[in-house]
Amino acid sequence: MPLELQRAVLGLVERVYGGAHVETPDWLRRPGRAACRERWPLVQSIYLSLTGLELPNEMPPRETRRVDAVLQRAGEAPRIVEVDEKQHFNQYRAQTLLQYPRNLAVGFHLDVWLQHCQQKRKLEGGGFARPRPPLFPGQDGRHKQRAFRDALADILPSEHGFLPTLRVAFFEVNDWLEATEAPHTMSRLLTNKGVGVVDRTLRR
Repeated sequence: MPLELQRAVLGLVERVYGGAHVETPDWLRRPGRAACRERWPLVQSIYLSLTGLELPNEMPPRETRRVDAVLQRAGEAPRIVEVDEKQHFNQYRAQTLLQYPRNLAVGFHLDVWLQHCQQKRKLEGGGFARPRPPLFPGQDGRHKQRAFRDALADILPSEHGFLPTLRVAFFEVNDWLEATEAPHTMSRLLTNKGVGVVDRTLRR
């Protein structure tokens, strides 16, 4: 189901937002001190709050990751697009959101994300929570890793000339994702997030 949700949301975003797919940038695949640039102290602080450990200057090889999509329209910088299923909302993600600078530009409503994180009382178990050494050993390792990676995808784009990261949450789309009017609803949703659409037929 999470993969089906991701594919459906990305399909609508691609139609409404437009642009061509580009690869996850190298600076986000395994970002260390050099890739984090001026945000390195913030990234260190977020990691410390999640784990109580010191973040190494270089990410271990197994920390390599990809984002859900990166779209680039003609004449514009690229934009990361992420689909946040329910496992992306919990107390660990709240810890990261609370440390964002006030002037950090993002393509979603921080207060809404934080509210849903703080309202959640039970974490997913099984593979969603398994240890992820070396950076995230112990209980809830995968939850902490996910929260940290989400934070990196929000914080680092401005350091590399990318547009603010667009996030679409499961609770924003569940009620209408398969409806006939889904493209129009997605258009309104993106506009509300401050992300312009390109298909004029959907601007209503």
